[in-house]
Order: sequence, then C-alpha cells, then structure tokens
Amino acid sequence: MRDLDWSRGSYLAEFSTADELSEAVRRFLEMGYTRVETFSPMPVDTIVPRTRSRLPVVVFAAGVAGAILSYAVEWYANAFAYVQNIGGRPAHAVPAFLVPALEGAILFAAVAAFAGFFTSARLPKLWHPVFEIPGFEGATVDRYWIAVDGADARTSTNTTEDELRLLKPLRVVLPGPVT
Repeated sequence: MRDLDWSRGSYLAEFSTADELSEAVRRFLEMGYTRVETFSPMPVDTIVPRTRSRLPVVVFAAGVAGAILSYAVEWYANAFAYVQNIGGRPAHAVPAFLVPALEGAILFAAVAAFAGFFTSARLPKLWHPVFEIPGFEGATVDRYWIAVDGADARTSTNTTEDELRLLKPLRVVLPGPVT
C-alpha cells in the first residue's frame, strides 16, 4: 500500500510473532490480494522476496553525469570561452581536467545516493493513518501488523474481516474513513 491515499480505509490485524505475520501475508497473497502492507519492528525476509535495488545504477549514472558535466564546464571555460596562453601550456589539458571531473563525479554520486536512499525508504515519514490506532506503537517494539487496503479489488466488508480472523490474530481493526 506504499503511501496510497487509504480513502476506503484498511483492515488491520496484529500478530505476536514474525512467523504468524509471514503466514498471514503468504495466505493473503495466495488469495489474490494485491494491496497488502506489513509493519514490524525488524525486517522479516520471508514475507516478500527480495528484489535488487536500482539505487546502485542511479548512483553510477549520477556519477558519470557529474564527471561529464564537470569536464564540460572546465573545457568550456578554459579551452573555448576564456582561452589564455599561460606558460605555453595547451588550453585543453586533459590531465589537469581529470581531478576536478573526478570530484564532480563523487559529488553527484553522493547526492544521488543520499536522495535515492531517502526516496526509496519513504523517509521522512512523520505521520501515517495507522499511527492513530491505539496500541500500534507496538509495531516498533514487539508486535507485527498486516494491513489490507480497503480499495483492493478483492476486499469486501465481511469476507476480508473473516479471512483475517481465521488467522487467529491478537486483534483485528476494521476500517474507518481515513483522511
């Protein structure tokens, strides 16, 4: 449900162990639900298969772009726009341009890594509708939660609630309009 509007609310269930949460997610995905989100105090690897991050590719591309842009600025300034004959040196001195181009690559790659991490991790997230549920703060300590978006095509009022209760959670929280 990664930052959906939650206009139709969500069905939530609280579990006491990561294994129960993994089983709940597996069963809901098998039943055809597509908008399932989990909240847990630690990563639970068995829930969703890991996919490779695109962040290294983005960081590399940003580094290459930074190197090219830095080199282009140096070339424009020294070999094209403001050519000066100083000590008989060539205006386009490749060895002299490489170090600043490397610095530009590092700068662009670092900024892309910083911004890319926070974007992919959806940070900072200071408020979310589920934070209003009493007892939800246990998701940062010792409780595991599954949330099914009310806008999921498979969701229906009675069926989703019954399917959650069959998993024997500690409690089920039914949707209300979340703004």
